[in-house]
Amino acid sequence: MESYLFSTHYDLVTPDGYLTSVHQSAPDQMKVTLFIQNISPAFAGFGLEKEHISFNLKSTLAQLGLNATVLDYELDKTNLSVEVDIHLKAFGKIATALLDYLKEGSYIGKLFAADPSRRVRDPDYLLRMFGRVDRQGRPLLSLGGPKGKDELLLEKVDGRTVAFLQLQEGVLSYDDQAIFGLLPTVGKALMNPAFRLRTLIQLDQTWLPLASRKVTKEEILLVRTAPLHIRTAFGKIVDSLLPEGAFHTSANVLEPDTTASGDVYELFGTSDQEISVMPIEFYTLEPHREHVFFADRDQLQTCLENPSSLFDAFKTAPLPETHRTSVFVVKGQQLLELQPTDWIARKTHMNEFPGLFYPAQQALLVQHYIEQQSDYPFLKSIEDGLITSQGILLSRYFPSPLMKRMLLSDQVQKCLKGIYFQYPSLAYGNFFSHEDRSMLLDLAKFGIPVYWVDQTSGNVLQYIPKPGKDTGMFVPEPLIDSFIKSTSFGIYGSTLLHGNFEEELALLLRGIVAMRSEFNHPLLNSETPIALVTGGGPGLMEVGNRVAKRVGILSCANIVDFRNSANLNIQEQKQNVYIDAKMTYRLDKLVERQSEFNLDFPIILTGGYGTDFEQCLEEVRRKVGSVPPTPVLLFGHPDYWRQKISSRYRCNLDASTISGSEWVSNCFYCVTSAEQGLKVYRHFFSNTLSIGPNYPPYPEGFAVVH
Repeated sequence: MESYLFSTHYDLVTPDGYLTSVHQSAPDQMKVTLFIQNISPAFAGFGLEKEHISFNLKSTLAQLGLNATVLDYELDKTNLSVEVDIHLKAFGKIATALLDYLKEGSYIGKLFAADPSRRVRDPDYLLRMFGRVDRQGRPLLSLGGPKGKDELLLEKVDGRTVAFLQLQEGVLSYDDQAIFGLLPTVGKALMNPAFRLRTLIQLDQTWLPLASRKVTKEEILLVRTAPLHIRTAFGKIVDSLLPEGAFHTSANVLEPDTTASGDVYELFGTSDQEISVMPIEFYTLEPHREHVFFADRDQLQTCLENPSSLFDAFKTAPLPETHRTSVFVVKGQQLLELQPTDWIARKTHMNEFPGLFYPAQQALLVQHYIEQQSDYPFLKSIEDGLITSQGILLSRYFPSPLMKRMLLSDQVQKCLKGIYFQYPSLAYGNFFSHEDRSMLLDLAKFGIPVYWVDQTSGNVLQYIPKPGKDTGMFVPEPLIDSFIKSTSFGIYGSTLLHGNFEEELALLLRGIVAMRSEFNHPLLNSETPIALVTGGGPGLMEVGNRVAKRVGILSCANIVDFRNSANLNIQEQKQNVYIDAKMTYRLDKLVERQSEFNLDFPIILTGGYGTDFEQCLEEVRRKVGSVPPTPVLLFGHPDYWRQKISSRYRCNLDASTISGSEWVSNCFYCVTSAEQGLKVYRHFFSNTLSIGPNYPPYPEGFAVVH
């Protein structure tokens, strides 16, 4: 049994069974044996006592006057089959004549499992379905019309929800001459389980509007309600709530495909009391088929607010970890009680694709790879209508970018209310590819939240795009608002040095936070949080993240995977532990990672090649106008920055390669203390800083703040 997906039948019913033996013991009675095969392994009846399992006769046969009583049966779970001994009783001359047309091979009904744990107890469960429709626009629940709420009376009786359907004034009868001629056709149609007979016999039914609705001995009574639509549950007649002496036939189950046809009911017995209502109780479908909205799953949402629920859920995923595993969860109890068998596990093999020069072969191999994915069966089931409830997808690894077409399809987008994963990549661990990050942005645009159940931080992080940017980060839920609204300061510096900047940096950041109340600048005001971004590694980056945590501002990092580089000290790969929000990059996208820092106010400390590149990148950004001319702090002694910057700046001046862009130098300010840095920011936020193309350059390539 792979997960809980079974596309053939609901788990409370078997398929229809056919007759294997027929013995007529009297003109109006018959003993038959019914054989049912291909029962779903998920059939709830395998785990129930016999008292909860009943035989559901085809409604067409009941409307013609037959009733069925189970004598004995024995479910065979090994072979997924059952033999049922049944006694058939004919009420009236039509049903008596019908017995002659029941032959071996006739399909006459199925078993229904009235699982007590699935009985609907709260009327609100059904009430919230009114006015809602399925993907074909069919009402989920209504009586008498698309809305149909007022005519359906729901009450709580003996701990269960019962609908009392008002009967129409009158009864149904038959045109005797026509219906007897139809019986041979009915007999033939019973040999085909897919043939629907109900509409056929309705042609010979006649409505008697003023007739009495009392059951009389040896006759079948056909009554009618307004047309019923039911898509969200099974309905079952409650015999104990009928008048004493009146009984409904064993065609007493309304299935979830009832669409404006559940309006005829068949009764027998003897009673002087006229029947006015039809009492029906309800049983829930499998959770993924209930057509339930995510907003209605209070317990699931409560569980998702508790990170330990998600970490525990992922512990149930089957091993080994080299297998992709996925499960679609639609309710809180399901999340809390996940078993390894609920997950779908797949070992995927990525082959080299032949490329665009071989389009047919390329498409075939891509589709084959997609179908290998562990999340494919769930997404396909959503597309096919097997999964109708909204829910979340748990996946050990972030879905392959090749799944984007399915993830963004209309039906999946409506049904999928969150993707939760443990690891970004099977091959690269915690590091996303460029295609992954593109898909994260697309999922966000289509309103599908993505969450990283991150073992490194012990937190559940949500992917949040930065407004106005084509990038985002994974952020803890309490800090999302701060991330979205924040002004970004950033630290560039060496992974090999810690320097002596920590206390000055703390003073600088505290001063910036304090200045928020003084200014109403778009980037600094009392309503705008402050975030600090680093590369997430050791050394000065660790200093920056640690200070951000000390000061109480959002601590962010863009982390790159250096594991495959033979030219780096292993120290450069180590991530620091002071990070709140993060994004990760593979080594081949190092330049893209640098471009996605998106800092409003860079702060550059002592560093090597990487820091030099970052400083040059900030120069280029300001030159080309991809960012406005905001000040960049160069933290350290002026002589250090003269050696780093001045000779290059003068060389460019002498070669006339920066003509017209010399002004970029007025964006860089060398400071040796927090006080000097705050002075620069104070001038900038008060619009008194000489910065930008309308102001003169500095001959050393930067300004020294005194």
